[in-house]
Amino acid sequence: MRNVKLRTPLSSLFVLLLMSALAQAQTASSLPDLQSADALGADLFLQSGATGLVLVVVRDNQVFFRGYGETAPNSHQLPTQDSLLRLCSLTKIFTTDVLTRLVLDKTVRLADSLQRFAPPHTVVPRRTGPITLADLATHTSGLPRELANAPRDTPHFTFPDYLSDVLQSATHRQYAALLAERTLNPLHMRNTTFFPSAAQCSHLLMGISDEGACTATEATAGSSGLYSTATDMAIWLQYLLRTGSPSTPAQSPVAQNIYILPSKLVGQKGLDHAGEPTGIGLGWIHILPADDPSHIIEKTGGGAGYETYIAINHSRRTAIFLAATDGSADTHLNLFNAANKLLLAVAGLPPLPPPPRKPAVRHPRRSHHR
Repeated sequence: MRNVKLRTPLSSLFVLLLMSALAQAQTASSLPDLQSADALGADLFLQSGATGLVLVVVRDNQVFFRGYGETAPNSHQLPTQDSLLRLCSLTKIFTTDVLTRLVLDKTVRLADSLQRFAPPHTVVPRRTGPITLADLATHTSGLPRELANAPRDTPHFTFPDYLSDVLQSATHRQYAALLAERTLNPLHMRNTTFFPSAAQCSHLLMGISDEGACTATEATAGSSGLYSTATDMAIWLQYLLRTGSPSTPAQSPVAQNIYILPSKLVGQKGLDHAGEPTGIGLGWIHILPADDPSHIIEKTGGGAGYETYIAINHSRRTAIFLAATDGSADTHLNLFNAANKLLLAVAGLPPLPPPPRKPAVRHPRRSHHR
């Protein structure tokens, strides 16, 4: 008996292809024009009270950029794509990108203990068991947020925190060189650095207060020290979305996976700045269930007169980056929540639901005696 291969009739195949094309066209046509981000960004800027704000939106292979306000108070100059920006804690997702690469090539394992990479005669604190690389990357190690207070007049992000020391120890490479080799150079992110030049520093976005020197920040290379530009952050967003050209590197999906559920934590503080977390990743926080079209993967940052944010929506292949500098008025706007609304609006999706009301704490009535 001959082997018979089942074939789809040409007419049926044509119908399937046509239906798929129509569905894709309908989805694309239902999305707002990417230029609508301009009005949304302008409104967000006005509500924020910031001195200057930089917004980058990437959807598929489209890139939108706009600068609002001033590069510094009374400069009367709009921020540009080449304005130098402090990334603050967004630096951590660059560190976990390098960590993921080292895990994939089996240089380290997430289950490795910190003690393995500690200098001789150094004892790493323990919890119920050894603290691991996964604990450190998911912010669940239980270690103090800050090692100590920096001496007065120390420039921002120059007081050592040692968060990248594990990766240096594992590879026997300076961490800044490792980040450049594994991540920045392949992506051609030439203006993302811990060592800004005088020319770059002359373009640093400044807020209402003098936040100190623009200087080398290698001491906080793993946590908060990176400088960058809107041009480079557009490349980074495409890398995270995996929407670049076939020749452009794309981040491994495992770098954005959920590794811990918030329900498994004894308690949490500082993970809900942008919304109620539903999952904790390697530096990332997830909002809403993964199968919800409005699901967001985000990272917040702040310090040195800045607020910074990245948020990703994979269902519509859309991501945003923003950096805002402090202004003279505190409007009490939650910039991260407002940015989530902008992201989902540009993606053509409904906004996040309001957070659940927390039950009021009832205090026992006290009796007063004279």
